[in-house]
Amino acid sequence: MANSNTTSSNEYCKRSILLAERFTHQLYTGHRGAGKSTELLRLAKFLQDHDFQVVYFAADDEDIDAEDAQYTDILLACTRHLLQVLKGPQENPVWRWMQSRSQALKKLLQSEITLDNISIESQITQFAKLTATLKASPDTRAKIRKIVEPHTVSLIEALNQFIEEAMAKSDYKSTQKLVVIADNLDRITPVIAGEGGRSNHEQIFIDRNEQLKALNCHVIYTVPISLVYSGRATDLRDIYDTDPQVLPMIMVRKPDWKEHQPGLEIMKDIIARRIYRTEVVNASLGLDSQIFDAPETLNQICLMSGGHVRNLMLLAQSSVRRTQALPITERTVKRAITEARNTYRNAVYERQWTILAQVAVTKKVLNDEVHRELLFNRCILEYRFLDENEELQCWYDVHPLIRGIQEFQIALNKAEDAAMTKVEAKTKTEDEAS
Repeated sequence: MANSNTTSSNEYCKRSILLAERFTHQLYTGHRGAGKSTELLRLAKFLQDHDFQVVYFAADDEDIDAEDAQYTDILLACTRHLLQVLKGPQENPVWRWMQSRSQALKKLLQSEITLDNISIESQITQFAKLTATLKASPDTRAKIRKIVEPHTVSLIEALNQFIEEAMAKSDYKSTQKLVVIADNLDRITPVIAGEGGRSNHEQIFIDRNEQLKALNCHVIYTVPISLVYSGRATDLRDIYDTDPQVLPMIMVRKPDWKEHQPGLEIMKDIIARRIYRTEVVNASLGLDSQIFDAPETLNQICLMSGGHVRNLMLLAQSSVRRTQALPITERTVKRAITEARNTYRNAVYERQWTILAQVAVTKKVLNDEVHRELLFNRCILEYRFLDENEELQCWYDVHPLIRGIQEFQIALNKAEDAAMTKVEAKTKTEDEAS
């Protein structure tokens, strides 16, 4: 059983762009904190090294509010960062588009932005003010959307003209050499409009897909994992002409719950690189003897992370904060695990313990809103591996931190008893039939 290469999604994205005869539109997903940003930055570096102009931005840093995001916000964020990276001439189509709405924007933002004849650098600053206001002020956000929304088509046209002019005058010459990577869109909180209504994720990535794909360049958007594992999965494939690329957890256990050494070694290497990079830790200290008090202690922190990189680092940081002098002890790690476990206990509703127990027994998820919610908040984790025939296999499990929670243990015992009773009944029926 080979651990599926966590960069295989990157390899697919690379080849898609390198071999493309037309613009590509790709979706990239995975659990939050699984390392998507790290992988996308590596992809950006690879593309830059292969003579591509890359515009990478983390959308929720300065441009959108993940708790309340719409397609219009994403378009404005893309516009701002394309202006910032490509620069272009002072007189450009995007600025003319802005000037045509100058009175409404000035009135709305109380003249906080200047839309007169200014340099491209000042234009970028003014556009940044617009997106910053969009992110920070809910009341003004709705009003900005009201101004921009009816004119998104003309903004895209202006932006594409800007892209073509800027790229033609650059060393890259062609828009085929431009890649936009919009990161952290997967953090957009799911909101469903009424009973049985459409989610905001569907409205952005499905209803507005034509606009998302309309930029004259290659685009990669991160997308919430819950949408990829919804009933709209085939729609996403048809719309974007490719499957969404999924960055899975690093597999630290096999489906039979035995330890998976290749994955554990990856997690240990991640800890080592982070720890030895700090000035307070001597690089000569042994990781599993002098930084951690024993190999078992290091192993435990890796296993309890579930192969989730951010959880691994949070557990390590929590352990370090409780340590006055190295090595980090088993007792200290257990305290960090207990604290993290309480966070997961609070994230699970009473009705969900039975569902989590079923996932732990079957290693499968159902295509419904409850399972998608548990995937979104990382109570359920996805793993992938290549079988002996080099076929990609997927399986699911509850986060290891959940397994130590009493409510889960009660539900798991019931689920295992029910599964055993079912097997015994089937065996009895087969014996009677024979």
